[in-house]
Amino acid sequence: MPTTVGPPLWNSAFLPAVHQGTFIADKVQKQTEQDLIGKKFDPKELISYIHNDKFTSPEQRREIDLMEKLNALRGAPRDPQLEAAIQSMEIAYRMQTEAPEVFDVRKETPATLQMYGQGSTARGCLMAVRLVEKGVRMVQVYYGKGDPWDAHGDIQSHRKNAKDSDQPFAAVINDLKSRGLLGETLVVCGSEFGRTPVQEVGAGAGGTQNGRDHNPFGFTMWLAGGGVKGGTVYGATDDFGFKAVEKPVHVHDLHATILHLMGIDHTRLTYRYSGRDFRLTDVSGKVLTEILA
Repeated sequence: MPTTVGPPLWNSAFLPAVHQGTFIADKVQKQTEQDLIGKKFDPKELISYIHNDKFTSPEQRREIDLMEKLNALRGAPRDPQLEAAIQSMEIAYRMQTEAPEVFDVRKETPATLQMYGQGSTARGCLMAVRLVEKGVRMVQVYYGKGDPWDAHGDIQSHRKNAKDSDQPFAAVINDLKSRGLLGETLVVCGSEFGRTPVQEVGAGAGGTQNGRDHNPFGFTMWLAGGGVKGGTVYGATDDFGFKAVEKPVHVHDLHATILHLMGIDHTRLTYRYSGRDFRLTDVSGKVLTEILA
């Protein structure tokens, strides 16, 4: 769940601020990592600001209600920025009153905890499933602290990243299925680039002999659940794994397909911003019908 570049990863871009995501940071450091079943995995200790030590819940509720009343006195038109601020306070309040229960992974059975394994990514994946079970419509989990996938050193270092990801990612699918949620939940896993099949040289490689550079021309993402045809492989790279040559998929195609699975026609979904209509897939994108169930 931790990340390095901050709000650009979860902000609302040109959409109103009320659509912005709420970032949940995992405060547990690697050197203090313990068994998930242990008592130290208290949500109040794991997640920043999930508990207010200065004000009681009724006091916070009165503060938010006062903000709403003062805003109403201003009359129309309502200020989008002020509305967004009030919405943020509402979310924070609900998180402090409801989220501790959801984020308390100690309530899971030992078998479930063992299925996910240990570490920040495992906790994030388990919390994501618990949030989905409680009705949260969209949850995003980031791998590890310090963005370890964005490494230009020895390519073999990614063995650990892949190993640490494999168990919790598989557990998400199995857990959603066991809770009866996989059929209505779309799981998307991937990043914004792959790795080149050739060595990286120069300053960016940090003097290593086995590093790899970013490769936006050919890489893999996987989808599961929510209307996706299981066991389907779509597209292929060249023999070197450098560039997609068979059924290449643009990011707009991926977004169009995700929107379609959500019941939204990406060609009609527009938002007026800065004097023009914007589509979330720009002026392109096609639904990948071959991967649909």
